[in-house]
Amino acid sequence: MTQWDTPVGFIGLGSMGEPMALNLRKVGIPLVVWNRSEAKRGVLEQAGARVVADAAQVFECCGTVLLMLANAEAIDWVLARGEPAFRQRVRGRTIVHMGTTSPGYSAGLEQSIRAAGGSYVEAPVSGSRKPAEAAQLVAMLAGERGAVDAVAPLVAAMCRQSEYCGDVPAALTMKLAVNLFLITMVTGLAEATHFARRQGLDLARFVAILDAGPMASDVSRVKAAKLLHENFGEQASIENVLDNNRLIAASARAAGIASPLLDVCHGLYGATREMGFGGEDMVAVVKAIEAMEAKSEGADG
Repeated sequence: MTQWDTPVGFIGLGSMGEPMALNLRKVGIPLVVWNRSEAKRGVLEQAGARVVADAAQVFECCGTVLLMLANAEAIDWVLARGEPAFRQRVRGRTIVHMGTTSPGYSAGLEQSIRAAGGSYVEAPVSGSRKPAEAAQLVAMLAGERGAVDAVAPLVAAMCRQSEYCGDVPAALTMKLAVNLFLITMVTGLAEATHFARRQGLDLARFVAILDAGPMASDVSRVKAAKLLHENFGEQASIENVLDNNRLIAASARAAGIASPLLDVCHGLYGATREMGFGGEDMVAVVKAIEAMEAKSEGADG
C-alpha cells in the first residue's frame, strides 16, 4: 500500500480522471475530490473519497492537488488564475498538471505558481480509459526534481511506468511527440482495415495476423478489435484527438518542424467530426475514409 497520510486533492473526474482517482483510492490514498458533474462525484464518494462542494475547498484541505482537466481554460478557472484567490489556492501547495495542454501554457503556469509560492509538476500520461482503469498508464514528468520525487508515490498508483523528462515543459512536449505517433498509427490502422474490408478479406483473420505480427501493440490490438466489430464507443474521442492534433501542429509550426502525416490526419478527423461523430472513438475516422471513397465513386459515376 502506498503510504500517504495527508489528504490529496483530485479535480477532474472525466473519462480518464475517474479511473485514475479510483486507483488512488484502491491503494488507500485519502482523497478530496471535486468535479462539475455530480454523478462523477458520487462514484468517488462510494469509493471512500471525500467530496466537497466546490474547487476552492479542495485547495483548503490538501497540500497536493492533481488536476486532470480538459484544457487550459478549465485549469485557469479551477486555480482562479488572474484573481486574488489564485495565490491563496497555490501558495505552499504542489499543483500537478496531468492533462494535455500546450507546452507554452504549462511553462507560463509554472512561473505563475512558483511566483505565488507554490510548486508545480507536469505529469501528463499516455494511455486511454482502459489502461487508466488497469493502472497501466505511462507518465511523463517534469519540474523541480524534489517536487517530482515527492509526488512519485501518487503517480505510481496510477501508472505502470514513469519517465523524468527534465524541466517544464519537457513532459508536455514529450506527450505531444507520443501523441503524434498514436494519431498517425491509429489512422493508418483504420485505413488498412478499410482496405482489407473492401478487398473482401476475412477481417477476423486480418486482425489475427496483425495481433501476431511484429507491428502489434496494446493499442493496435484494442483498436483493431474495435474496427473489426465496428465498435465506436469512446476510449479517446474524435474531438479529443482533434484537440491534441491542434496542439501538436501549433508546437510544430512554432519550431519550424514539418508534420505532413499529422496534417493529413487533421483533415480526416475534422471531416469525421463534421459528419457528427465527434464523441465517438478515434477509430471512427474510418467513416471519413469511407465517405471519401463514396464521394470519389459518385464523381466517377
